Amino acid sequence: MATAASVTGLVTWTHPPMRSLGLGRLSLSGPRPQAVTALVNRSLSDHGNGLGLGARGGSGSGDSLVAGRGGGAAAAAVALALAPALSAMLPGSAERQQAAGWEAQEVAAAAAEATEEQVCVDAGAAGEPERTTGGEQLKDPAPAPAQPRAAEEGDARDPPRPSPSLPQSKPAPARGLCPHGKPRSKGRSCKRGSSRRPDESRPRRPVTVDSSKARTSLDALKISIRQLKWKEFPFGRRLPCDIYWHGVSFHDSDIFSGQVNKFPGMTEMVRKITLSRAVRIMQELFPDEYNFYPRSWILPDEFQLFVAQVRMVKDGDPSWKPTFIVKPDGGCQGDGIYLIKDPSDIRLAGTLQSRPAVVQEYICKPLLIDKLKFDIRLYVLLKSLDPLEIYIAKDGLSRFCTEPYQEPTPKNLHHIFMHLTNYSLNIHSGNFVHSDSANTGSKRTFSSILCRLSSKGVDIKKVWSDIISLVIKTVIALTPELKVFYQSDIPAGKPGPTCFQILGFDILLMKNLKPVLLEVNANPSMRIEHEQELSPGVFENVPSLVDEEVKVAVIRDTLRLMDPLKKKRENQSQQFEKPLAGKADTSDSDMATAPDGSTNSEAHLPSICLKQVFPKYAKHFNYLRLVDRLANLFIRFLGIKGTMKLGPTGFRTFIRNCKLSSSSLSMAAVDILYIDITRRWNSMTLDQRDSGMCLQAFIEAFFYLAQRKFKMMPLHEQVASLIDLCEYHLSLLDEKRLVCGRSGTSGCQPPCSGTPQEATPLAQLSEVTSPPHLNSANKLPQSKHFLS
Repeated sequence: MATAASVTGLVTWTHPPMRSLGLGRLSLSGPRPQAVTALVNRSLSDHGNGLGLGARGGSGSGDSLVAGRGGGAAAAAVALALAPALSAMLPGSAERQQAAGWEAQEVAAAAAEATEEQVCVDAGAAGEPERTTGGEQLKDPAPAPAQPRAAEEGDARDPPRPSPSLPQSKPAPARGLCPHGKPRSKGRSCKRGSSRRPDESRPRRPVTVDSSKARTSLDALKISIRQLKWKEFPFGRRLPCDIYWHGVSFHDSDIFSGQVNKFPGMTEMVRKITLSRAVRIMQELFPDEYNFYPRSWILPDEFQLFVAQVRMVKDGDPSWKPTFIVKPDGGCQGDGIYLIKDPSDIRLAGTLQSRPAVVQEYICKPLLIDKLKFDIRLYVLLKSLDPLEIYIAKDGLSRFCTEPYQEPTPKNLHHIFMHLTNYSLNIHSGNFVHSDSANTGSKRTFSSILCRLSSKGVDIKKVWSDIISLVIKTVIALTPELKVFYQSDIPAGKPGPTCFQILGFDILLMKNLKPVLLEVNANPSMRIEHEQELSPGVFENVPSLVDEEVKVAVIRDTLRLMDPLKKKRENQSQQFEKPLAGKADTSDSDMATAPDGSTNSEAHLPSICLKQVFPKYAKHFNYLRLVDRLANLFIRFLGIKGTMKLGPTGFRTFIRNCKLSSSSLSMAAVDILYIDITRRWNSMTLDQRDSGMCLQAFIEAFFYLAQRKFKMMPLHEQVASLIDLCEYHLSLLDEKRLVCGRSGTSGCQPPCSGTPQEATPLAQLSEVTSPPHLNSANKLPQSKHFLS
């Protein structure tokens, strides 16, 4: 590869042996044609030898010597040193003739001024401006714009050698490049473009989004991607994308990298039955903290229990006339929901066996606006599961019934437009009002409701605080089993995507402004249009400005929070800003950057509408995460990656490693406990593909063990004490295994190997075979106020 050497306008093209001269950058005075200058600079930028840049001054390498602007004896010596290189050029070439002419002029000028000028040290090496002997600063012709040059192989491979004709003070260091493609100066950072960030010289790669599975949320997603100036792949992509947007579940397509907007198992976790069981466990531990969820019974498994408890309360208080609402487990959009006044009104004819349901106490005294019942749809972003990160949208939707509300009576129980707030039901009412205003109509923004309540003197901050508390507590109840689903689909150590998800929380405000959780939706509707009937049976989709205002902001800001390239840009910016930390002056390009260190490409967007509530308020809720710690114990002893149920061997290992067996609880009793609880829970689940102890059964067994070991304490203290004990023994076990692994000795006995104990007496076995079930929370007190 040819190498370029510059003698202040004199350019010669030499063969690779020229590199052995190690001249660094040498500069001699002389005229330089402007047309040739641009060509020279362009050529130099394409080669990584670092020669020919000395004429700029102030950017040389630390070991190079540069002749003064006026020339001098050293300049003549340099020109003579380059003469052999000129002779190596092709004879008769235009380049050779032009270079020879420049060389003759330089040598003549150098000989004439040899007695007047002296060689001075390169300004870049000394770290000071270059000066002439007379103290007058000379000006060079304006240099051409610098072009970024790529380092060649020889740069790192060939170390610089001392010049045979010029003495050097010390060996040249290895050549490096500044962000502009020029050799780095020793005494100072490069001036030209020092304020420019490293990623400004090339276009930024846009974030890629696969929207081929988006379904009903596609329109809002497209608008969001367009506002963010990202790149959408509506038909998928053979190469991996940064974000995959699924419309239904995690399993819409197989993904092994990037980010996906669904958690595995979330659809199953927010079903009516699973949600009720998860909240019920928390109600047993913290009854006062989880009183925001209506009392629930699971049908058909708890039908007899439901009948017995309602009859018991009615016998104690004959004036109590409750109303209950029945919700199918897998129902959505109000499908299959109906109200009853008595347990005998439940429709048992073959439907509950094939379609289980949940029956709850109906909230008879809701908050009314314009004499209409309404609920709130809030959007919650679960950004991360471990560590737990929760965001709540600052605005939501308020969905109104279309008939004035009256308390339930046998005559109006079937008036769905009066009692059910589902949008999909009320849209078919003749009283439904489509409105583009956020303050009117059958669907409004939640912020408009808060403004109206605030005008009446309601403490809005208290309402928001209660709603945030409800959301955090509900997510804490859901996360334990979500972790089990997550490790099943994405085992540790295997490639897989990271997950996030937008959830729809349906909340009802009671007359006393207390929020009540109705349900959680894994796939909240993100449609931004509604159907309008033009004529009987003829509908068209009409844009809904209220929906677009709320939903597009939620999707867009979710993508902003999940931007996979944001962290990379921040890291690059931090690395760039470290050498500039001591400088006080900032350039215009620095002022145009965003606080996160990247160029402010989101300056045209509004502020993020999602507010972080966890871990921001974690210190107020961490004490509730006992079941989360139980899930970690459960996952530890699963044994086989990808499974969700604990086998008998895993349960025995758990008992031994945590030192829970004793004279009153033998391993034989442990086996009976495992069989009893597992068999009962498996009979209640429809999924019989895997045998073993599910997380819910493990929690019940753990509660039983905690009540046996720590008596005369509240349940949550018993469970917390047993968890502490288990974690302590497991930490000792991990330390011992670590020591054995380091020492490499074969004589280390694993602590988990315990000696089998003898069979316990029959009385002890009978005590284990009939543990108290977790039905204590289902017992209704002799008062109707508990149900309220």
